[in-house]
Amino acid sequence: MARPPPPGYTPPARSAAPQILAGSLKAPLWLRAYFQGLLFSLGCGIQRHCGKVLFLGLLAFGALALGLRVAIIETDLEQLWVEGSRVSQELHYTKEKLGEEAAYTSQMLIQTARQEGESILTPEALSLHLQAALTASKVQVSLYGKSWDLNKICYKSGVPLIENGMIERMIEKLFPCVILTPLDCFWEGAKLQGGSAYLPGRPDIQWTNLDPEQLLEELGPFASLEGFRELLDKAQVGQAYVGRPCLHPDDLHCPPSAPNHHSRQAPNVAQELSGGCHGFSHKFMHWQEELLLGGTARDPQGQLLRAEALQSTFLLMSPRQLYEHFRGDYQTHDIGWSEEQAGTVLQAWQRRFVQLAQEALPENASQQIHAFSSTTLDDMLRAFSEVSAARVLGGYLLMLAYACVTMLRWDCAQSQGAVGLAGVLLVALAVASGLGLCALLGISFNAATTQVLPFLALGIGVDDIFLLAHAFTEAPPGTPLQERTGECLQRTGTSVALTSINNMVAFFMAALVPIPALRAFSLQAAIVVGCNFAAVMLVFPAVLSLDLRRRHCQRLDVLCCFSSPCSARVIQILPQELGDGTVPVGVAHLTTTVQAFTHCEASSQHVVTILPPQAHLVPPSSDPLGSELFSPGGSTRDLLGQDEGTRQKPAHKSLPCVRWNLAHFARHQFAPLLLQSRAKAAVLVLFGALLGLSLYGATLVQDGLALTDVVPRGTKEHAFLSAQLRYFSLYEVALVTQGGFDYAHSQRALFDLHQRFSSLKAVLPPPAPQAPRTWLHYYRNWLLGIQAAFDQDWASGRITRHSYRNGSEDGALAYKLLIQTGDAQEPLDFSQLTTRRLVDKEGLIPPELFYMGLTVWVSSDPLGLAASQANFYPPPPEWLHDKYDTTGENLRIPAAQPLEFAQFPFLLRGLQKTADFVEAIEGARAACAEAGRAGVRAYPSGSPFLFWEQYLGLRRCFLLAVCILLVCTFLVCALLLLNPWTAGLIVLVLAMMTMELFGIMGFLGIKLSAIPVVILVASVGIGVEFTVHVALGFLTAQGSRNLRAARALEHTFAPVTDGAVSTLLGLLMLAGSNFDFIVRYFFVVLTVLTLLGLLHGLVLLPVLLSILGPPPEVVQMYKESPEALSPTAPREGGLRWGISPTLPQSFARVTTSMTVALHPPPLPGAYIHAASDEPTWSPATTPAASGPGSPNSRGPCPATE
Repeated sequence: MARPPPPGYTPPARSAAPQILAGSLKAPLWLRAYFQGLLFSLGCGIQRHCGKVLFLGLLAFGALALGLRVAIIETDLEQLWVEGSRVSQELHYTKEKLGEEAAYTSQMLIQTARQEGESILTPEALSLHLQAALTASKVQVSLYGKSWDLNKICYKSGVPLIENGMIERMIEKLFPCVILTPLDCFWEGAKLQGGSAYLPGRPDIQWTNLDPEQLLEELGPFASLEGFRELLDKAQVGQAYVGRPCLHPDDLHCPPSAPNHHSRQAPNVAQELSGGCHGFSHKFMHWQEELLLGGTARDPQGQLLRAEALQSTFLLMSPRQLYEHFRGDYQTHDIGWSEEQAGTVLQAWQRRFVQLAQEALPENASQQIHAFSSTTLDDMLRAFSEVSAARVLGGYLLMLAYACVTMLRWDCAQSQGAVGLAGVLLVALAVASGLGLCALLGISFNAATTQVLPFLALGIGVDDIFLLAHAFTEAPPGTPLQERTGECLQRTGTSVALTSINNMVAFFMAALVPIPALRAFSLQAAIVVGCNFAAVMLVFPAVLSLDLRRRHCQRLDVLCCFSSPCSARVIQILPQELGDGTVPVGVAHLTTTVQAFTHCEASSQHVVTILPPQAHLVPPSSDPLGSELFSPGGSTRDLLGQDEGTRQKPAHKSLPCVRWNLAHFARHQFAPLLLQSRAKAAVLVLFGALLGLSLYGATLVQDGLALTDVVPRGTKEHAFLSAQLRYFSLYEVALVTQGGFDYAHSQRALFDLHQRFSSLKAVLPPPAPQAPRTWLHYYRNWLLGIQAAFDQDWASGRITRHSYRNGSEDGALAYKLLIQTGDAQEPLDFSQLTTRRLVDKEGLIPPELFYMGLTVWVSSDPLGLAASQANFYPPPPEWLHDKYDTTGENLRIPAAQPLEFAQFPFLLRGLQKTADFVEAIEGARAACAEAGRAGVRAYPSGSPFLFWEQYLGLRRCFLLAVCILLVCTFLVCALLLLNPWTAGLIVLVLAMMTMELFGIMGFLGIKLSAIPVVILVASVGIGVEFTVHVALGFLTAQGSRNLRAARALEHTFAPVTDGAVSTLLGLLMLAGSNFDFIVRYFFVVLTVLTLLGLLHGLVLLPVLLSILGPPPEVVQMYKESPEALSPTAPREGGLRWGISPTLPQSFARVTTSMTVALHPPPLPGAYIHAASDEPTWSPATTPAASGPGSPNSRGPCPATE
């Protein structure tokens, strides 16, 4: 409670409107005044009901945070990274026709020498490869009470249907897994095949001892195997593995049929591997050299000399295939077999495969094995997407500590440590509620969400907390207690709204990037920023209001349960302003200069300060900025936010070490130095040079993002991916033909499309003697084969017009096809046997026979169909050929349905850089477009098109998003600031920041992908955090451009710097990530962005405003003087601060002396109890209205401000 004023004290009268609006700015000022009035009303309402607002706000945010329980973390690469629109539609079409999964999954082994550059084309190196591959192929896992080995779960291509039951069972057990390995050039390749069969009187039949030709000779007398023999002959199986050389001819199991069995000489490994290897079928299972060997070197004649890497690939069934294969089988009937269980079996086997393969060779071996599987990639992405609780907790604790320490003060009345703690916790809750809302909206989470967004959102959200807290402590003097929160929102709400809206717009614009993972990240970031905005504008003011009550109760900061010792402290007498109604406040300062003596009265227990009488003139203040910065008319924010008669806030005196803070630094050191002419010139030159270097750095930015950038360095997965990228940059792709056109009449266009695609530079050509691997070629060649067999049988008389039983199997098939008419009324016409050909002279299949022949080929040539990888949809019907069944039903062949999906397989090679991928994709798209003009609907499919297609338009998308965002930022700033001039300067600085960040990425070697694009787009919104506060402070200040820039710096330097530091602290936890990708692409880029924002907001922008800034919105005028008093112009390039030394004659400076007795003073903003028996006084009232014993309705006493 304050004492009455001393006798003889005359408080200043209300100043008579010292500010006069600049005429051209009345409308913008009025509009902002209206908006600030709404914010003022909101703040006052929150302060009146602070407890309720806080409770309801926490309840609402807590309820939204519970949505995290239904969050879904997406780890499927296709769902995360497949570019939208065209590619996603094509992927959807593929899945619609073929199902959700690929035909098989790949598990790979890569072997390299430990010594760089050493050749591995030696029997010893291949023996080590065999050791690792054999260890991996013998993997068994036990699940659901069953044992699962490779032979049960591997992918088997083209298993034939045989009517002989004994042969069918034997083939089912023996049919080999598809393993692409350099060991298949040797007999040892058979050791990887684990199947076996039993025949009476023979040892177990395995591929290591199986000679198919000999076996058929032995079984010939006991079963009719003519059809099976023809099948093996067509596939060119021959002696299979036993006819191949042995790596170690001294091996006791090396078969006598091996070429080097008797010579006992080791084979020439380079010669055997040259051109690739074959599986058990020479015709349909050719593994090209590029799939097996890496880092090859040849002599001038093209002979293979050396290689640096070997690769073996094991193919497994997909979960769907494994489920279908064992559904209804006796082995799984008792375990409730499901597709989910099938997937679990495959994952367990793959993990064990990788583990044992990597441990297969001793550490001192000359070779090293790198193993990888699709499950390894899934596990890696799952680990990548997991939230690190330790890092999140550490980051938030660090932020709590910084906020608390930054806002703590020695003066308990000014300390806001608890406010800082509450603000950070509130932002943390807002981030959780925003992410919970995203989960409720069905937006899936990914690695970018879990690894980055919690820290980025915390750093951005705490910025506004610092701004409001700083503004709350700098409330204009004389502000009624009940209006403190309203005044705070009135002064800062525009800035907070502007930055938050721009951040949301920036992230929404970043959602234009057509990558699902980044679109989800951008939408989640925008929603989280919106939740932060709501928390800062609605809930945090309630926290400030409660802290105000804490001060009133004279409680300690943070430890609010204890009373503050400040109540027993001796308060230094502060200078007071004296004057009459003619003296404008803030110009004439009647300063009290005292030498104080204090003692404690025993009777009243009051601290008494005695001021000895003295009187002299006080020289002008040495403050380099002068008192103008504290005058009530110093800015339009004050004009719009306080009464005209508010007095000046007294300037507290304290020790320099206690008085120093960021605002003090900005006022006394930074602003005077920065706003000198030479400093301005240096700033412009330096930032111009930085922009020039950035333009050059932008030319160094390359497109791309490889898996090696994502996987943590030093791990086995990274070693495998690095070796694969270096030695085996091959990609399986397919040319998919859709429905909607007639395949039968478009054969020539299909052949042309294949030829055009095959001519692309990146397409790996087939070996010279091998025909192209497409289903249409295989189909046509098969028809030519059976036509030739028919011609021979017809010429020899084994097939006649009425009988084909004496002909060959192929001749009989051709007979049945030749008599087909396709007419439902008369399906057969025997006269066509000699007048029709299955393939005409142009190499085309007659359209009327096309789909019937397709049915026969699919049923009769399973190995050819499997080798073609056609994947027909709808699949042709099954049809069994029986040469001895001559009934009409057996003669009729059902036609396959018109095709809606088929594909031509290709291999792409030499794709190392993103430019190589882009060139290949553009060529493939051009080939498909050319085919489209011929009526064939086709598109390319495969990982290069799924994951690299984005780079075709990534830069264009980035440029479009940034330009649109800059325009939106200009409109938002112009709308809220109501000053296009200022909005233009802000946008100019933001464009420079984005350009400089892009250039710095080039110097740092950071490639451009969807992730940096999102950050670059978001940098525009984040940059607003560093610029708009300074711009708004400049716009609303008075005086010359230099003085207004200084005022803006003083008011915004501390919160902007604190916000930058808080953002850096939030990002600091990213530096500890195990993923180098997170460190390089998020921590480094966002840290550089924060530092650029700090430099541009606090260095470049004030200089630009001091040179090119808009005129002030208000001009301070005086009734006593016809001219406006303005700061003195700069001299000799410098800046002179302070008020004009020449004042009207009616102004004077005097020194008075007085003795004042005070109770222990209330803290700033303390409540005045209505029941008090002591009168109150206020210097804002006149003697007539306020004398001794006259209570003051304003509430706070001047000593508490």
